[in-house]
Formats: sequence, C-alpha cells, structure tokens
Amino acid sequence: MRLRTYVATLLVALTTTTLVAATLVVGTFVSSANAASMSTWSRLAHCESGGRWSVNTGNGYYGGLQISPRTWRGHGGGKYASLPHRASKGQQVRVAERIKRSQGWGAWPSCSRRIGVR
Repeated sequence: MRLRTYVATLLVALTTTTLVAATLVVGTFVSSANAASMSTWSRLAHCESGGRWSVNTGNGYYGGLQISPRTWRGHGGGKYASLPHRASKGQQVRVAERIKRSQGWGAWPSCSRRIGVR
C-alpha cells in the first residue's frame, strides 16, 4: 500500500513538473514570437532618424529609434548607456522591444503607421 501511494505521488509530481516546464517553454516562444524582426526595427529607424543609430539632433530624442531619456531609463536602457545614442544598435533594439511591450507601436506613432506595423 505504501509503495502504491509513493508511486502515485511521484507520478503526480512528475506530471506537474512536466506541465510547468511546458508552460514556461511555450511562454518563451510566445514572447519571442511577438518580437519584431531586426529588419522592422531598421525600417523604423530609417523613418525616425534616417537610420542613424548614434544620432543626437538636439530635439530631446536620441538614437536610431528616437527614444527620450525618461523612456530609455524607464525600460532598462540605463544599464547599457546613459542615453540611447550612446548604446549599440542591438542594445537600442532590446530596450525598444520592452517599450513596444509596454506601450505598443504607438510609442512611434507616425513612423510605425508609415511602415505599416500598427
């Protein structure tokens, strides 16, 4: 009787672990599936800044995707650089993905509409 209880408990634990692991894997695929391609970010940057990832035009927005300092810091960009134009293209895109998750494409209203990513 004890062996049967032990086996049943072990089976429940394994099933639960498998389901949790599968949920985590699927969640990972879903979140990465929602990520925009580098081509899309490059098109957006071309519209926003002429594709110049290190631009500082003095208009209060920086980098290829024209991100404000407050938005940059608020989405973790400060760990890469003090301002977006001082970060690499890849770092700007990583932060932009976070911005897109919290604000949607509306963070870049004119250019996102222009390139068709609404």
